[in-house]
Amino acid sequence: MKIYTLFLFFLFSFTVSFGQGILGKLNKVVNKDSNNNVLTLPGKNKGASQGVLGKGLSNDEIISGLKEALSIGAKNTSKNLGVTDGFFKNAAIKILMPAEAQKAEKTLRQLGMGNLVDNAILSMNRAAEDAASGITNIFINAISQMTLSDGLKILQGSDNAATDYLKKTTTAQLTQKMRPVIDSSLAKVNATGYWKDVFTAYNKIPFSGQKVNTDLTAYVTEKALSGIFYSIGQEEQKIRKDPSARVTGLLQKVFTK
Repeated sequence: MKIYTLFLFFLFSFTVSFGQGILGKLNKVVNKDSNNNVLTLPGKNKGASQGVLGKGLSNDEIISGLKEALSIGAKNTSKNLGVTDGFFKNAAIKILMPAEAQKAEKTLRQLGMGNLVDNAILSMNRAAEDAASGITNIFINAISQMTLSDGLKILQGSDNAATDYLKKTTTAQLTQKMRPVIDSSLAKVNATGYWKDVFTAYNKIPFSGQKVNTDLTAYVTEKALSGIFYSIGQEEQKIRKDPSARVTGLLQKVFTK
């Protein structure tokens, strides 16, 4: 009985000692912030990161790679959308009549005024294309201010984490910059005036259904932003998943698993 008790004692002591040794080694190679969040994972070199992306690279290299990827995505988006038919012939982001206006649209088409509706849709997309051509600098400025913490959140986040970062940091500025451009573009063809007149009258009709927002500029700005961030998300997916989209050596290093 004494031998059995001594055996259990030594087994317990060995287990505790072994576990503490392993934990001690792990704590030495894993750096954490004040909230106990892992900042860098173990690597061969001091400061090397072994996250999902950029295995064996320093944090600075990984952040530079993320900034480069975001810059390329933003520039490509502005280039592709800020031209004639950039929105209008892209089925994924083409701006159509808002849901609450579809009943009125159907009525107008039944009355032989489909051409008016088509012109309205074309003018909305042309306005979005005008606005998309001058937004690159806003994205570049936001990207330049990315911190190490921001970058690590992107690495540890979803496949759209970089796009979400840009959405969070640029939406207010983009809205402020794009709205007057869209308003001016719509005014060129008097689209805002026609829209307001038609739907102000439509909203007064009894039982007309859900009221239509008469602020056309606000609607087009919102849809244009949605299309821009959708397109940036597509660019992010290309760089994450398609090796041929990694057009620089740094991107190839960072985004190779």
